[in-house]
Amino acid sequence: MRLTRYSDYALRVLIYLATRPEELCAISDISRAYDISQNHLMKVVSDLAGAGYVTSLRGRNGGIRLARPARDINVGDVVRHTEEGFDLVDCASCVIAPACGLTGVLGEALSAFMTVLDGYTLADLVHKRSRLRSLLARA
Repeated sequence: MRLTRYSDYALRVLIYLATRPEELCAISDISRAYDISQNHLMKVVSDLAGAGYVTSLRGRNGGIRLARPARDINVGDVVRHTEEGFDLVDCASCVIAPACGLTGVLGEALSAFMTVLDGYTLADLVHKRSRLRSLLARA
């Protein structure tokens, strides 16, 4: 299973914000820390805000922060939100699809993958908060 860059960026934004739960953070700082285009991150952050993962405050002293505690943000839910589809292979147009066992095997693998992600929260990903902060500050 391979996640899209969009999901990767969304998880990175959430991890960054989880390392600074009491702060308002600038998208430009997140962009710089990860060396990711600020324009890409603006789209991701807008989507995360619309989904209720991030709160944004406009203005001179504005910024973004988590909309709820990291322990209440499930990794599997974030991935389901950011991924458009989970079809690992396009079996619909395949001539052997009616007799092939691959579809069932891939479905089982995807289910196992999502079950693992469902077992973690954002808080689990940032349990080494101070180490993450220092690494992000050096970037």
